[in-house]
Amino acid sequence: MGDSPPRELLSLADDEGNSVSVNVRGRSPSWAAGLDAEIVVKTPFVSGRIDLALYVARLESWADALDRLDAGKDVAWMEMSRGPSIFIRLTGERDCPEVVVEDESGSMVTVRVPLVPPDDWIADHRRRLRQVMDHWVPMLSGQGDTAQDAESGARPSAAAVRTTLTVRHRQPTASAEPPRTPGSTVPERYNHPEEHCARSSKRAGT
Repeated sequence: MGDSPPRELLSLADDEGNSVSVNVRGRSPSWAAGLDAEIVVKTPFVSGRIDLALYVARLESWADALDRLDAGKDVAWMEMSRGPSIFIRLTGERDCPEVVVEDESGSMVTVRVPLVPPDDWIADHRRRLRQVMDHWVPMLSGQGDTAQDAESGARPSAAAVRTTLTVRHRQPTASAEPPRTPGSTVPERYNHPEEHCARSSKRAGT
């Protein structure tokens, strides 16, 4: 098991069943300078995944994002690129941390996931990044490719988005809160989101 290549570049989860991860599946079969990866979202309400192309510049920008998070700032990773983007907000709409996954250029679906990571999550993700770069980057050719060149490579397909959301053209963003239809029962944690955040914070030791 110790010889297995590192797969999880990003892994954030809480005890409420919410999680967002970025998994490296291997070298891209169609692009020598890229890695084949995916973003996976899981919540009690909605789950989905989307293909993602990773390359050296994107890994380096993730390192910069971790530095900004460590300084107490919100970050937008891959915001200026085609394909999906990840936003991490230390204080989100429900007054607790949230991860937002946006596929604006493809399906135009946005998923907002509130969760409270453990205290050492930034150090943990720096370790994950170092392991991914040490293992995978030496295998890539054309490592000096610019972001513009890279974006012309394996672009994630909108058809790769597999989600249980009902997609409407440019409607308000989807969140992990169930719809309150007449006669439906909404889980207690969604009736009082501030309590959800407080419980998650207590479990995470924050």
